[in-house]
Amino acid sequence: MKNEILVVDDNPDIRFLICNILKEKGYMIRSAANFDQAILEIKTKLPDLAIIDIKLDKSDKDGIDLLKLAIEKNKDLPVIMISGHANVQVAVEAIRIGAYEFVEKPFSSDKLLNYVKRALEITSVKQDRTNAENKLFYSFDFIGKNIEIKKIVKTVEKLSTTESRILITGKTGTGKELVARKIHKSSIRSDNPFVVFNATLLREKNYAKHLFGEEYSNGNIDYGILENANNGTLFLDEISEIPMNIQSNILRILMDQKFKRINGSKDIFVNVRIISSTSKNLKVLIQEGKFREDLFHRLNVVPINLPPLQSRTEDIPLLIKYFKKKIAEINGIPEAEIDENNDLLYSYDWPGNIRELRNLIERVSILSMDENKKDTNKILTDILKENPTNPNITSSLNISMTHSLKEAREQFEKNYLINQIKKNNGNVSKTADFIGMERSALHRKLKILGIKGLN
Repeated sequence: MKNEILVVDDNPDIRFLICNILKEKGYMIRSAANFDQAILEIKTKLPDLAIIDIKLDKSDKDGIDLLKLAIEKNKDLPVIMISGHANVQVAVEAIRIGAYEFVEKPFSSDKLLNYVKRALEITSVKQDRTNAENKLFYSFDFIGKNIEIKKIVKTVEKLSTTESRILITGKTGTGKELVARKIHKSSIRSDNPFVVFNATLLREKNYAKHLFGEEYSNGNIDYGILENANNGTLFLDEISEIPMNIQSNILRILMDQKFKRINGSKDIFVNVRIISSTSKNLKVLIQEGKFREDLFHRLNVVPINLPPLQSRTEDIPLLIKYFKKKIAEINGIPEAEIDENNDLLYSYDWPGNIRELRNLIERVSILSMDENKKDTNKILTDILKENPTNPNITSSLNISMTHSLKEAREQFEKNYLINQIKKNNGNVSKTADFIGMERSALHRKLKILGIKGLN
């Protein structure tokens, strides 16, 4: 498919010249002769690349304003700014906002074509990577044999036949969006949109516009995510970050299922299912006056709490087998031979949870191509040791420097037994069989070492 380029310049000779240069290379061209035409073109359909002159026909608006609008609609859109009058400060500001390149007039055809080619190539690489990541994400299943995970799976199955609002809590990387997508996919709304509103990615002044949309005096409309999610599911990710004034608006929408666009006069009715998530304790935020209690109760009809990976270490072997198979399928590479019994996997605290484990397996899978199993597990060990917060590494260093031989031996035994019990899901009998110790003797040893409450 040919790339489409938008050329914006109020000088007809320069606009004609740029358009002809690009057409000769096979690009599809759209052009705008002034600021208002450019606004219409950008809002009608975003091009694959834009070339925008700094100085345009309006005294109070210029190419920088168009750049801001384009980047707001798609932060990855490559924009080349051109000017015959701008100073260094303007050029720096354009790059800071998000322009790919700044070109001074007059410029050579080869220079411009080179910038265009490079910008489109970089954008294509980014898009390929995003598509691959999305493919990887959407292909995942929510799996585990941990008792809490099994309960969550059953809850998700029950929710498929209801329209209840759901609040998913859990630390970063535990799979909150994955669960939300699974609920949507199995619901009666599955053929309609699943729209994500990530509250951490917006500036406060942009919340209302992204939610409700905006109407303009020339008749143009920017549709907000509420309308985009109509008849589908709206996932409010990290709702704790939504400003208090917007929380009030969301509460009203939940009650009335209607809203007005910015600058709009008529009510817009929507039918959306709301699923929310947060990695923070909303009850604490309510006490601190940072989150509305009435909104919390409206959203928290069915709560789902996802446990951190550290509390479900019995799932690590299962997840490793699952991830390495999926990653091999999606990337077209051999399935890595990874030792699921590596002690570091169980002593590590996994601050990034399931996402961190998945990324680890992908990294090992790629780095270990054409390597044997021994080398693969060395790669795994080296990566885990890179993290200075790994307690298995830091504690052993401290022991060697500050403890007596007896204390060091006891600490080693304690770490070893904790890891083995974690591997066996807290089952003392299985652990005793594995380490070659009588069950009663193991119980006594655990008591002496003060090991308890692993489940």
